[in-house]
Amino acid sequence: MPVTGLDPYDDQNIFARILRGEIPNRTVYEDEFALAFHDIAPQAPVHVLVIPKGPYVSAVDFAARAPDGEIAGFWRAVGRVAGILGLEQEGYRLLSNHGIHAGQEVPHFHVHVFGGGPLGRMIQAA
Repeated sequence: MPVTGLDPYDDQNIFARILRGEIPNRTVYEDEFALAFHDIAPQAPVHVLVIPKGPYVSAVDFAARAPDGEIAGFWRAVGRVAGILGLEQEGYRLLSNHGIHAGQEVPHFHVHVFGGGPLGRMIQAA
């Protein structure tokens, strides 16, 4: 079900369950602030999700409620993931969806890391 701007955090969402170890994943990186793993339905040759370990629905929620150290640690993890994946030289894209119009499917803030080849335009005009 698409996520709206008013949805509360659902601790039964798939990412919360992955964080609790209830659902396996193909981990790329993990530290105290973030978990990064391969997307199960990749949209590019390299497609990894980076999720904060805290219960945040969106970037706005994350920025408003997460402590500064957690915010910095998360974004450092995103950068480390791009480096681990060897994407720095040729380039990569970061994407975070929020809400119905953006197509957010899981109500847990996350960043997609895409790379591994030409990615084309970011969006197509409607």
